[in-house]
Amino acid sequence: MTILICGSGTMGRGIALATILSGHTAVLFDKNKAALEKAQSFITAQLDKGVSKGTHTADQCEIYKSSCTYIDSFSQIIPTCDIIVEAIIESIEEKEHLFSLIEESGLRKETILASNTSSLSVSVLSKNRKFPTSFIGLHFFNPAHLMKLVEIVKTPVTEQHIVDIAIDFCNSLKKIPVIAKDVPGFIVNRVARNYYNEAMRIATEQCASIEQIDALMKSVGFKMGPFELMDLIGNDVNLEVTKSVYAQYFNDPRFTPSIMQQDFVNAGLYGKKSGSGFYNYDSNT
Repeated sequence: MTILICGSGTMGRGIALATILSGHTAVLFDKNKAALEKAQSFITAQLDKGVSKGTHTADQCEIYKSSCTYIDSFSQIIPTCDIIVEAIIESIEEKEHLFSLIEESGLRKETILASNTSSLSVSVLSKNRKFPTSFIGLHFFNPAHLMKLVEIVKTPVTEQHIVDIAIDFCNSLKKIPVIAKDVPGFIVNRVARNYYNEAMRIATEQCASIEQIDALMKSVGFKMGPFELMDLIGNDVNLEVTKSVYAQYFNDPRFTPSIMQQDFVNAGLYGKKSGSGFYNYDSNT
């Protein structure tokens, strides 16, 4: 299948990498050429690393590389795609604008149009679509080429065969698809809000340090502590998801965003991608 991924950020490039490693053709789109080049460098480095680790051969590596195309305009490619995955910022307005451009570029009813949204209502996103019965939520997790879980979110009008194709696609990526209801945060992000928010509440009240909280959570079986995980996801992204879930649950106090995290975002301390967040990732320090 030919999979178009719109957005070459952390999630988009991870989805593209998972796609080509599973034998599909990926087309990675981003209007920001610098971001597109960065994504290509990341995917190339990951494929080369696979050769050095013995995950695949040098010949296979070249096949994978040739299976991914990088474009800054999709006007000609839309009619050839089997699945289109939107992986841009968590903004209804931005996503709506992108979907409209895709539809105007020759989108076919047979093509699945999917959003990788982590918190926005899939039903709301599908409401104004040209082919709402072919619209679905496909929520991957970071890093998308490694994490196994994918939440599949259907709307009341999504046709069952679209869901079936989405399940088959996820299985072909060696992912574990789960059908999630279209509720704020779906399954994982709804549950995870308390993992993040309670940790920041404890740190804000100075009951324990960031390092102690992370160490305690890992000691009981979590692979990463809440602050390490927020730094990996990006504090800006994590905060926006929390704000979205909070608003959609009509400001339920359980989901109140943390002022601590807002302060970090205001200071540009987004985590690993910015070099510093709750922890410092500067290799020189």
